[in-house]
Amino acid sequence: MSAPGKLVLALPKGRVKDESLAAFRAAGLTLADGGGDRALRYDAGDAVVIEMRNADVPTYVELGVADAGVVGKDVLLEAGARLVEPVDLGFAACRLSLIRPRGARGTALRVASKYPRLTAAYLRRVGSSAEVVKLNGNVELACLTGLADAVVDVVQTGATLAANDLEEVDVLLRSTARFVVNRASLKLKGDSLRALIDALRNLPDAY
Repeated sequence: MSAPGKLVLALPKGRVKDESLAAFRAAGLTLADGGGDRALRYDAGDAVVIEMRNADVPTYVELGVADAGVVGKDVLLEAGARLVEPVDLGFAACRLSLIRPRGARGTALRVASKYPRLTAAYLRRVGSSAEVVKLNGNVELACLTGLADAVVDVVQTGATLAANDLEEVDVLLRSTARFVVNRASLKLKGDSLRALIDALRNLPDAY
């Protein structure tokens, strides 16, 4: 379970963690950058920070190891976690798209993705019976090697697609980073969490 006093925050490694810390500081928390390059859990001042893969954030928050965290809407929907989602932080914007080789024709019979849950739901929605293959690495490679006729993956700039003669065929959803909260923690540490939620909601566009 999370620490009895300070908030415990689950943050994805990399740029989203840096942007999250900036948002929390702007919301009034005093937080240090971290305990070194290899530190996975550290006391950052006003909160304890746990760093992890983006896909693991919903699990750590849902099971109460962390009180709250930051995760992309795409990852949150894929996880299907029962979390409170009070704030759209607005950064880390991307879209989850169906991607095929440029000019591809015909029905896609196999679709590869790191998002099998969302991909299967999308295919049902459009009336496709394509097989869904779960991958963990470079998903676009599935199109380039013939493993799949199409892939579903996150797109930010589209530069990787252009470089590999791939194109977006459809957009499943648009995603930004969300502040998510454990339901029990919202009761046990309600004063701290509600104050942070209010502050995050009222941040200026440029902070």
